[in-house]
Amino acid sequence: MRTFALVRPALSLLILLTVVTGVAYPLAVTGLAQALFPRQANGSLVERAGKPVGSSLIGQDFSDAKYFWARPSATAPMPDNGTASGGSNLGPSNPALTDAARQRIAALHAADPGNTQPVPVDLVSASGSGLDPEISPAAADYQLDRVARSRGLSPQRVRELIAANTTGRQFGLLGEPRVNVLLLNLALDRIVAH
Repeated sequence: MRTFALVRPALSLLILLTVVTGVAYPLAVTGLAQALFPRQANGSLVERAGKPVGSSLIGQDFSDAKYFWARPSATAPMPDNGTASGGSNLGPSNPALTDAARQRIAALHAADPGNTQPVPVDLVSASGSGLDPEISPAAADYQLDRVARSRGLSPQRVRELIAANTTGRQFGLLGEPRVNVLLLNLALDRIVAH
């Protein structure tokens, strides 16, 4: 009987905390998120013709010359695998990191042999999550001529699309300007479709 008297408060506290932290808190946070930020709470999905084609928060693998390419992804077994988020974990002194960067630079030069611009670092290095949906304006500019040629568009028209899909620093001072690759490629598809 004395043992039950000692265990009863512990069991009561376990049940109470389970209800509060395992049921009430998640429901409250989910409800607030749905009420205040419904688009973000539902994955920031991007739709085309009423069907989801991706999320503006998760990188996608584009390899066709007519599309802008995102940062390389270190996820396995395929690039931009949302279920396997993570970086390569290769340190700067690891020769595999240097080899991967050289291969990526060679692939970029092979895709656009006439491009003599310096290759932006974000086109040859994977992000920490492996799912980065954005590139720098310099990385978009590096790919501009290839995409314009592949689509039969003027470089100026593609440059305008890059500018329209560039997001500035958050609050004017945090981070760097960036271009969402999925949104830019969908904008290109809309132009060519008309």
